[in-house]
Amino acid sequence: MPIIEAKNLSKVFGKNKKQALKLLDKGLTKEEILKETGSTVGVNRASFSVEAGEIFVIMGLSGSGKSTLVRLLNRLIEPTEGNIFIDGEDLSKMDKNSLRQIRREKLSMVFQQFALFPHRTILKNAEYGLEIQNAPKEEREERAKKALELVGLGDYIHQKPSQLSGGMQQRVGLARALANDPKVLLMDEAFSALDPLIRKEMQDELIDLQSTMKKTIIFITHDLDEALRLGDRIALMKDGVIVQIGTPEEILVNPANDYVEKFVEDVDISKILTAQHIMKRPETVNIEKHGPRVALERMREEGISSILVIDSKRNLKGYVTAEDASEARKNEIKDLTEIVRTDIPKVNRDTAMQDIFNIIYDSTTPVAVMKDEKLEGIIVRGAVIAALASDSEVNLNAE
Repeated sequence: MPIIEAKNLSKVFGKNKKQALKLLDKGLTKEEILKETGSTVGVNRASFSVEAGEIFVIMGLSGSGKSTLVRLLNRLIEPTEGNIFIDGEDLSKMDKNSLRQIRREKLSMVFQQFALFPHRTILKNAEYGLEIQNAPKEEREERAKKALELVGLGDYIHQKPSQLSGGMQQRVGLARALANDPKVLLMDEAFSALDPLIRKEMQDELIDLQSTMKKTIIFITHDLDEALRLGDRIALMKDGVIVQIGTPEEILVNPANDYVEKFVEDVDISKILTAQHIMKRPETVNIEKHGPRVALERMREEGISSILVIDSKRNLKGYVTAEDASEARKNEIKDLTEIVRTDIPKVNRDTAMQDIFNIIYDSTTPVAVMKDEKLEGIIVRGAVIAALASDSEVNLNAE
């Protein structure tokens, strides 16, 4: 079951909401409805689900409805129509007390503005959410300290916000949200007010934190690079409508319409495509079963000058060259362990293509692609060049 699920979620601002909804049903645009009713469509029948541990990015330009949508999810803005579920419970039908409890226990929000109390220390700022929940003093102090340690501010707990940089202040806001230990973290343009360099550092920080926290995060941004960098999946909005939901690769390589295509046309695809998209099936021999003669025959059949060596569990042991195998056969060496070379570069299947350039440029062998320490594929120099030359045709289902 998804952690968060939105079904036909809509928000209309203005007096003629029912009339506006009827016009939506007839297919009228946001501009046409505004002209006819004086009401503004903020969100138009948004439906999506977010899985546990996922970073789900909602992005769009100013006026697209993304910030309205995230506020509908915790009912800071009341929906005109539709339903919001968290852990299967319908937030849209909850009374105020039940909603307050959900906000305290399952949802925390980080805003673009830091909203820190200037007279409070960093520790007291991080404690604030727990304080309004009437958590015991010792408990809230301990949880706030742990959250500040997590975001790298453990040594600053007694300082005031004015003594910290913008990026550090945003870390305090993040720590305050994390101290509540929410199931879902809502981040509305959380890094947009930061300088570009600090913003990138915060993105890196969030990626590192997520590898530890495994939180469910809904992240709002107008910045495509930020969305592609952070998102496991992205929902792209225009005029209150979600026009496409997909992984960064799906949106880049298979845009749903002309709007999405134009939106992503200037993206450097080498930052997005990963090893798994350009790897090929590796030719291998088994160190437990095969010798130099089999290795040499396999290389002759495939027209290659080296072959990877694995064991029965697909653990990579190294590689053997045709020259070494031929020499071993002449010397009647039957065990691959005597000629296997181990200086083969390895990358994770999720390594970005831009990070593979220098590795493969300096390597005399293909690059091994690994998943959970097992050999999954190889990358040859020609595949990288081909991907750059024709990025729109990269096969997302590469062997």
